[in-house]
Order: sequence, then structure tokens, then C-alpha cells
Amino acid sequence: MTSVADNLKQLLAELPEGVRLVAVSKFHPAGMIAEAYQAGQRIFGESKVQEMTAKYEALPKDIHWHFIGHLQTNKVKYIVPYVALIHGIDSYKLLAEVDKQAAKAGRVVDCLLQIHVAQEETKFGFSPDECREMLAAGAWKSLAHVRLCGLMGMASNTDDVEQIGREFRLLNELFHELKSTSFDGSEAFRELSMGMSHDYHEAIAAGSTLVRVGSKIFGERVYN
Repeated sequence: MTSVADNLKQLLAELPEGVRLVAVSKFHPAGMIAEAYQAGQRIFGESKVQEMTAKYEALPKDIHWHFIGHLQTNKVKYIVPYVALIHGIDSYKLLAEVDKQAAKAGRVVDCLLQIHVAQEETKFGFSPDECREMLAAGAWKSLAHVRLCGLMGMASNTDDVEQIGREFRLLNELFHELKSTSFDGSEAFRELSMGMSHDYHEAIAAGSTLVRVGSKIFGERVYN
């Protein structure tokens, strides 16, 4: 059985320059995260507020915690004091709540807008048009405690590599469109979070800057 450090090294060797790894540590114990940390990894992705907070408290403080799950507005206040990036902003209401809680914590929190590009109804996110409308409305510009840094999306869970590639390219096109319209001149708007263990190669080919990979590093998850 290969070690976490070996898996990590192998994966990092595959990533081109400009693509960063979010090691998806959800459902894995703090000890395994510590192994990846010892091997040099600093960005970890969690999808449950309680679990991420427990790990934040137990592990080194220079870890960048990325929240990659569906975030409920009533849980925002628990992660805002320390979260490095929230990947899944899927409504203006959620963005406004992050801003409100970040103001209380005296922070500016980096966020990505989640876009629904998959063929599955179960996934969250703005449709491309909803995202355009929300940005065009402009209310987000008055939120001083959040910084929009890019887009996140998930492709359909399918073996059809061409479909996956199409969905990621759609996301990339929207990213470039918004960068030239709503975020013209913004240094911060530069991240495209797409690609997981089974489709990160297609995501990288389509312009991803952040890939979210877990099982290839930590092995299959143990669900309690």
C-alpha cells in the first residue's frame, strides 16, 4: 500500500504550472491530513462544517481550509473566522450572509461562485444566466467583506469523457466572459475550481486552476 506522501508526490508531479491541488480530506482522520501536511501539502478541502472546524482546531494553523461542500446559511458563522476559500456560493443570499459574518469577524473572505453545468439535477449552483443576472444586478459590489475570486463547477458523473470536457469548457468560457465584463480589471478574479479524482485531467485541459482530489491521495473513504 502506498503512503499518503507517495500518492501526493505522484499527483503533484502530474499537475502543470498554475494548477493547485485541494487535497479533499473530508471523512479522513486528522492523522492522515497530518501526513499530507508533513509532505508539504497546505490546502485541504472539507464539506461538513463541524468536521472542518474540529480539524482546524486540531491541526497546524498555516493550513488553508477550503470549504467545498454545500454551505447552509445558518452554518456560515462557524467557518468564517478561519476559512481560506468557500467554493460553493450558489445564491446571492449565501454570499450576503458570508459578508455579514465576515464583517463580524473582521475579515474579507474569498469566495467562488458555483455554476451548475452538469446534466444532473442534484448538483447545486447558479445556471450561467442566473449568475450573469446576479452580477449584472450589482448588489454584490457593496459587500465589503467578501472577495469573488472565480468560479467552481462539477461535471456530470459520467464515463463520457467528451461530455465532461464540454461541460468544463462551458465553465471556462463563462469564466472568461465574466472576467471581461463584471470583473474587468480585477486581480482577484482568477480561479477556476473544477475537476475531481475521476475527471481532473479533463478539467486541467479545460483551464482549471484548482483541482479537488481526495481518494487518489488518501485512499477510499471510510464512512462511519
